[in-house]
Amino acid sequence: MRKVAIYGKGGIGKSTTTQNTVAALVEMGKRVMVVGCDPKADSTRLLLGGLAQRSVLDTLREEGEDVELADIRSKGFCSSLCVESGGPEPGVGCAGRGIITSINMLEQLGAYDEDEKLDYVFYDVLGDVVCGGFAMPIREGKAEEIYIVCSGEMMAMYAANNICKGIQKFAETGVVRLGGLICNSRQVDNEREMMTKFAERLGTQLVHFVPRENDVQRAEIQRKTVIEWNPKCKQADEYRALAKAIDANKMLVRPKPLSIQELEDLLMQYGLLG
Repeated sequence: MRKVAIYGKGGIGKSTTTQNTVAALVEMGKRVMVVGCDPKADSTRLLLGGLAQRSVLDTLREEGEDVELADIRSKGFCSSLCVESGGPEPGVGCAGRGIITSINMLEQLGAYDEDEKLDYVFYDVLGDVVCGGFAMPIREGKAEEIYIVCSGEMMAMYAANNICKGIQKFAETGVVRLGGLICNSRQVDNEREMMTKFAERLGTQLVHFVPRENDVQRAEIQRKTVIEWNPKCKQADEYRALAKAIDANKMLVRPKPLSIQELEDLLMQYGLLG
């Protein structure tokens, strides 16, 4: 079983990328569980056809700890398995605690056991936070393989570089490694070339360049992944290519984060600063 976490700047498209990639993997016949690690509990919406899944924390609040796996996990597109951690009531407590509570609960209920026959577990993690509860998937080895969704925008690259600093730290004593960057294109000048170079400088790879395409939004309006909405469209093939690249990936590294000056020099080289 491969344990994968998706990180990246807030609003970069992590949840959309994760769900569309999972749709492609389950289409390939892989058995995949997605654990949403965002208090908004929207990491499985497209796989579930827009259904509002009750989160682990909501279930615990309403029913106590006497719950079964079926109470917190639902079947989505192509029998994907969907869990939402949820979060505390607004203004009360640390949102990162929901991740810790959820993963512990899933372990207790046997969600990761061999008889579940999982090929993948995907953690869709809030924003670029690499501290506290949000770092739990990589800090405690729950996720061993990290992919960072980014773009050629300065702040997205800054966030990706910052995440690499966290991975580098946890890699010193744990099993976590960086699998590569996924560019969710914003149609920035020289974006593909810059992201390829950025990945190279980090000591990793650009796993896939996902072009910007309105079919993604059209599918989301229909509350579906692109593959379910229109399996023959070009964007569906892009997510299939991404899924195949992840499935075949053997390049797992300890990243080499850039200094701020090195990052800005790279941006200037490709014409985004100055």
